[in-house]
Amino acid sequence: MHDTNTLQRLFRYKAWANNEVLTTMKKFPDDSPAKAIAIRILNHTFIVDRIFAANLRCAEHGYSSPNDGAPTLEELSGAIGESDRWYIDYVSSLDPAYLAERLDFTFTDGKPGRMSREEMLMHVTIHGEYHRGQIGLLMLQNSITPTDDGFTTYLQKTEALSRRRG
Repeated sequence: MHDTNTLQRLFRYKAWANNEVLTTMKKFPDDSPAKAIAIRILNHTFIVDRIFAANLRCAEHGYSSPNDGAPTLEELSGAIGESDRWYIDYVSSLDPAYLAERLDFTFTDGKPGRMSREEMLMHVTIHGEYHRGQIGLLMLQNSITPTDDGFTTYLQKTEALSRRRG
């Protein structure tokens, strides 16, 4: 049995973690090459999120590469927030019976793909986590304390009352 409640928690966590890393990225100096790299990494995750959102809707995404452009941090922050809200709404309204449905799509390199909705959703969460870790390393290399954006931290902050032990 597939569980959309778990997916809802994961996508709420993803939105929280994205917000945490975006906030911390403001600590990079504006002219820092590391900031530019971090923005490109996070923009890549945003593009992949949008590509898979289109795949989930069986729609065209319009991207020819998962690495297009380099917006400002402010532009990226707004776009990621909107995308994260879309995913939260999507998984909240998704009939669990549809999670196993396999959908055909085309990767940006032209190769055919087929994944279940659940696999696509899991890919989006895991992919974003991986790249936020890369940004954390860039922060460490530039004397910026990385965000404490792990799932356990999220649970402690958002569900503090139910996480206390007697």
